[in-house]
Amino acid sequence: MAWVEPVTLERAGLRLEPLALSHAAGLAAAAADGQLWQLRVTSVPEPENTRAYIETALQMHAAGQRLAFAAIDAATGRVLGSTSYHDIVPAVRRLEIGYTWYAKSVQRTHVNTTAKLLMMGHAFDTLGCRIVGWRTDNFNFASQRAIERLGAKKDGVLRGHALRRDGTIRDTVMYSMSADEWPEARAQLLYLLERHTLAQ
Repeated sequence: MAWVEPVTLERAGLRLEPLALSHAAGLAAAAADGQLWQLRVTSVPEPENTRAYIETALQMHAAGQRLAFAAIDAATGRVLGSTSYHDIVPAVRRLEIGYTWYAKSVQRTHVNTTAKLLMMGHAFDTLGCRIVGWRTDNFNFASQRAIERLGAKKDGVLRGHALRRDGTIRDTVMYSMSADEWPEARAQLLYLLERHTLAQ
């Protein structure tokens, strides 16, 4: 039995359900909201490549490397984007959260914070993770700020680590959070979500 099994997570109107081919049209529409595939520092699929994106995620899941989710507005069923567990290492109870992107219209809303609260809670409280990690492009400053707002600590930079979609070589900024740090991070995320709710 795999350590990270498919699961559906839901909170405050956001549902994370295992990514499937049935999400292809919704995922393409989410990517088109802001033409996100044009961003140099992300791996958002072009609308015509959405099915291949999902198939790759499913192949990685079959190999025990990734569990991808579709982020769904629970009230409307609209696909808002995608996020994943990846680089899953059962022997040391470690995984990473990434491949995360959302339609432009829901960026800088409660969506990402809620999704991360769900995924971190499942990772630490249900799966018993010792470490949860994140990685991002050294020029993806918005992603770095978002990861730091979660309470993750910067581990360092891997120089010349990976190819960008345009063929250039990127440095990768690595972050992590330990199980001991999770309770304080959870309290902060709940505080941020409460402030968002009160501001509406």
